[in-house]
Amino acid sequence: MTANTGTLDRVYHYALQTMVERGFAPHYTEIARTFALAPEAGKQLLHDLMATGIPAWLHPSIDLIASIAPFNNLPTHYRISVEGRTLWFAQ
Repeated sequence: MTANTGTLDRVYHYALQTMVERGFAPHYTEIARTFALAPEAGKQLLHDLMATGIPAWLHPSIDLIASIAPFNNLPTHYRISVEGRTLWFAQ
């Protein structure tokens, strides 16, 4: 069952906000905890979000965010700095 658009919007916002705050993406168990869901439901929300066609993807064969635009959760040659903080990699 696919989550509704409003829920997916909130998951997307949470993922981006988490990336901005700490420099790496949330695990699906953090998504589950934030939305008061079981871990498997958090994983399903993450898969539903990725299935929308947004510029984001999971790491192959595992359920971890590899990239969610404009950020990459894995190191790339492109660093992002904001106000003296260099926590992020770009897609």
